[in-house]
Amino acid sequence: MTGETLRDCFEDTFLRLGKKTAITFLRRGREETQISYLELDRDANRLANAFLEMGVKKGDRVVFFFDKSLFFVVAHLAVQKLGAVAVPLNPGFKKSEMAYLLGDVKAALVLSGAAQESNIREIDPELRTLVIDPQRPYQDLDFFKRSSEIRSPSETNPGDPALIIYTSGTTGKPKGAVLTQGNLLHDARNVAQIWEITSSDVLCHALPLFHVHGLCFALHASLIAGAHVVMLDAFSPETVIPVLLDKKNLACTLFMAVPSMYARMLDSLGDKALDFGHIRLWTSGSAPLLVKDFKRIKKAFGKEPVEREGMSETGMNFSNPLRGEKKPGSIGLPLPGLEVRIVHPLTFQDVKAGETGEIWLKGPAVTPGYWQKPEETAKAFVSGWFRTGDLGRMDDEGYYYLMDRLKHIIISGGENISPKEVESVINRFEGVAESSVIGLPDDQWGERVAAAVVTRPEFKGKPEDIRQFCKQHLHNWKCPKEVLLVDTLPRNTMGKVLKEELKKLFTDKPSRP
Repeated sequence: MTGETLRDCFEDTFLRLGKKTAITFLRRGREETQISYLELDRDANRLANAFLEMGVKKGDRVVFFFDKSLFFVVAHLAVQKLGAVAVPLNPGFKKSEMAYLLGDVKAALVLSGAAQESNIREIDPELRTLVIDPQRPYQDLDFFKRSSEIRSPSETNPGDPALIIYTSGTTGKPKGAVLTQGNLLHDARNVAQIWEITSSDVLCHALPLFHVHGLCFALHASLIAGAHVVMLDAFSPETVIPVLLDKKNLACTLFMAVPSMYARMLDSLGDKALDFGHIRLWTSGSAPLLVKDFKRIKKAFGKEPVEREGMSETGMNFSNPLRGEKKPGSIGLPLPGLEVRIVHPLTFQDVKAGETGEIWLKGPAVTPGYWQKPEETAKAFVSGWFRTGDLGRMDDEGYYYLMDRLKHIIISGGENISPKEVESVINRFEGVAESSVIGLPDDQWGERVAAAVVTRPEFKGKPEDIRQFCKQHLHNWKCPKEVLLVDTLPRNTMGKVLKEELKKLFTDKPSRP
């Protein structure tokens, strides 16, 4: 790894591009602010000076707890200029969640939205908190009346922490994955390289900024490459689709999304045949994309989506090729600089091609560890290899496939059952939109298989019909003992199914008839 940092690369790129448009910010689909690369750099300097006056110094953690806005972007850049550490959090977190996170990260400053302020004050009235109104026009904010030169810039090194992303905490309290200046720079350059993002590109940014997908893969990579970012304050098909169709003014060429976003857009489009030919790249990640949705996207938007895989702890790891075969259901090929092993989760021995094992990774974008959790960090690494907790396999052509999360494997009567294998069968049943399979406690078998199934209007069957269909294609012990028909699956903001919430449905909610 070179001595260059993310901050250095941002500053060099911004000064080189000067008056080129960096970001056009849209609120509810209408343009609110447009800012050049030079203005972005100067405003980040001004805000960095404001943070310095508040006592923020190198290594301090700055929590972001407010809605998506242009101020979020500038504040993030300002934190990087100071060598401090950005900690973006979901603005929808409740008081109990925030109490744990604030206690864990020990922030020097919290940037809070007005709607979130009361929770912060109740948790710790002494905590230095700056209340932001994301609804207020960017140019009206008082922070940008300061000097555009940083008074006392601090040096940054590739190994300095730059970002802490908290994992979902499905097996316990959330852990803060520490990402360094070097981690983030390598990741951003990788994304820009494999997807050939350049200064001629225009990204439609409809993702949240508190997640690596929206912040690192989308924003960092685009700014490093000098692209124009058309940033929407929130996602909805009603605002995103017109932006993507606008060839004259915005002329987007890139769109990054999660499967649930694509599903909503496809449902909104219906059978309309619209021209999206000017958009050269559609990417999908953060959750599995069903093979049938891969085909629907290709039909509606005119190009095959590029599926990819990444983690909070590692940045982006795999991607189907931009130029080359895109295999539906595959996460693609390893990114440059990444070493991959697939090992038996108990013996730690490498398995053969085609066999399933745990995916282990090693590379310049992998986290050095979890924030103030040495025991958790030690468990996550074996001889320098990061244990992803994902079960996967590699085919004969080097393409990788995610099979399941190791922690989601169901053990029934001593047999290991992959939820994803059962889901793939259920999803083939006519009229099924999607499904999610879990293990429920069982006195006789330890766990029993249960499936929550979302159906389409044309679905004519009953839960028992789905069970019988599974028995035609799977061993009996893999088949669900319970099938629950539901309107939607519980998901987090990035579209991942919340398995623990799903379990509650089987005790709290009767099946649809």
